[in-house]
Amino acid sequence: MKTLMPYPTVVGDIDVTVTKVTLDGRELSYSMISRNEHVVALHEVEREEWEEARIELRVSLPEREIETGPWADVGCVAVITEAVTNARLARPLRRRADGTWVGSVPVLRTLHRAHASLTVSVVATVGGVAGRVIGVADPVWVIDLTARTPERKKQLNIVEIDFGDDTEEWLARFKETPWLVETSGEMPTVYLNTGFEGLAALLNGAVSELERGARGLVVSQIADEAWTAMFHAAVSDLEIDDDGTPQMPSGWRESVLRQMLPDVMPGVSLADALLEVHERRTDGQGWSELQTSIHHAAAKRARIPKHVRTAVRALDRAEDSDR
Repeated sequence: MKTLMPYPTVVGDIDVTVTKVTLDGRELSYSMISRNEHVVALHEVEREEWEEARIELRVSLPEREIETGPWADVGCVAVITEAVTNARLARPLRRRADGTWVGSVPVLRTLHRAHASLTVSVVATVGGVAGRVIGVADPVWVIDLTARTPERKKQLNIVEIDFGDDTEEWLARFKETPWLVETSGEMPTVYLNTGFEGLAALLNGAVSELERGARGLVVSQIADEAWTAMFHAAVSDLEIDDDGTPQMPSGWRESVLRQMLPDVMPGVSLADALLEVHERRTDGQGWSELQTSIHHAAAKRARIPKHVRTAVRALDRAEDSDR
């Protein structure tokens, strides 16, 4: 969880490296740690039952900025959270002579179920107030309790199903709809209606240039609706500090906001953008006007302009060949 702060904060990079992981005192193979993906995989075939993992880490701060900034009593805190179980555990790190910060944080099997998030907050005294967060490491490390390989998992489920199938009664009333986007679960899901005439054939069997162009248009439209729905879901469920400042969520919601906010509110910081979007949504002032920017940001990620151009060129060539 990342809190956005209305006071001077660190601009430079805060780099977090997981140096070692032990499972009930036994060191894991380094192949279970991915620095590129920022993932630790805790599930091993030979040891499914365990009680405690310990994550050892090293943190590098932008030293020059830290030394010259308007703060004092700087410290680092490693934080493990998991939204599903509402678990949160923090451990202070210690500063070494070379300027890096080191320490460890436990992952208790009784507190976590699937995917925990590990991040580091830099705290300091700012404006006479102690313990203020002046920086948060980015990206967040994922501690995956279910994976055997340290890879980032997809943040969107694709389910192909006949909406008229009796096994999914809740979809029956949408049987004339080609697809649905659902964002209430732990991971957003796009349901593709295989009972919708021609949809499955187009998505899975496009052969000609014209068919591929049509397929691209449909796929981009689905993606556009998914991005829009995920953005609205992310901003509608923000945790708010006592002073009214919204917190950046974790998981797929964080990823969606980080990708879309720069286009929804261009030219402002991520913190200011999230605060502005939250205020517009809650008080209604300017929320409807913001929808154009939200749809623009979603269309950009769905690559709609590219797919429209491709489809138009394919159609033009098909018409030329018929003349």
